[in-house]
Amino acid sequence: MSKQHTSVRAYGILIDDDQVLLVRSSSPQINPPLWWLPGGGIDFGESPQDTLLREFREETGLTIKDPVLLDVVSDIRRRPNGDRIHTVRVIYRASLAGGELRHEALGTTDQAQWYDVRKLDDVNIADYALRAIHSALEK
Repeated sequence: MSKQHTSVRAYGILIDDDQVLLVRSSSPQINPPLWWLPGGGIDFGESPQDTLLREFREETGLTIKDPVLLDVVSDIRRRPNGDRIHTVRVIYRASLAGGELRHEALGTTDQAQWYDVRKLDDVNIADYALRAIHSALEK
C-alpha cells in the first residue's frame, strides 16, 4: 500500500559572475545524475532561512548572506517505491559570504559545482530548480 507524505524544504539560488551553484543527487538510481539547488528539509522549530544557511554549509562548504524570498512552489510526485510525496519548496536568492567550495560526504548530494547560466540546457536539472533559476535571472 502506498503512502503519502508532505515535505517542506528551503533552497537557495546563488549566482556569481554568470555562474549558478548546483548540487548533484547522490542516488545511484538516477541516471544521468540529477542536479538541483542547495537546500533541504526544514527541521522541527527551524526557520526556512536557518535551514537555508545550514544546508548551504553542509552541501557546499559555502556561507551565504542576505537571503531574499524569491518564490514558494509546490509539486506532487511518485517515488520509485510507489509512495506519493508533496513537496513545498521555499526558494531564496542569496549572496556569497565566504567559505571554500567542497562536496558533501554521505548526504543526499555528493558534488557541488558552478555552472554557466547560459549553458544549463546541457545539464540534467530538476524542473523546479531550472524554473527558479530562470525566474531569478529575470528579476
